[in-house]
Amino acid sequence: MTSLERLLIALADGGVEFIIVGGVAARAHGSARLTDDLDVAYSRTPSNLERVAKALAPLEPYLRGVPPGLPFEWSVATLRAGLNFTLTTAAGPIDLLGEITGAGSYEELRRHALEVTAFDRNVLVLDLPWLIRVKRAAGRPKDLEVVAELEALQEESRASPGSE
Repeated sequence: MTSLERLLIALADGGVEFIIVGGVAARAHGSARLTDDLDVAYSRTPSNLERVAKALAPLEPYLRGVPPGLPFEWSVATLRAGLNFTLTTAAGPIDLLGEITGAGSYEELRRHALEVTAFDRNVLVLDLPWLIRVKRAAGRPKDLEVVAELEALQEESRASPGSE
């Protein structure tokens, strides 16, 4: 089970530039679906790669889905050499996404993120229209299933009093 609180606090307190995307973002927008991992888009600037490496190091990141015991070095060099990482940690699974299909990099997504408070930390969450776009572009059955729910939530928010 993911300790969303531990993962988000590690990233936020570590000064990491990231945006919550995926299932946790869907939940933030009112989705009823549960998720077992945290998906974040992260900035790939050299200083942010250092912050990501340092923030997650105490949680012992390891590549998810590979046999235990294979050599894996969690470092800035590893982050620099890769782009998207599916990791398991002592706090549960996290996907670090340097780019997202149909949406681009952290810098492109930043214009479509909302600031919210989670666990007494200010964090960024992908806005609903762009979350729908990302889920649709991913094209996986599980993503397409949630698109209908997210579109209904979007329509509901447009129809509610005080919305624009």
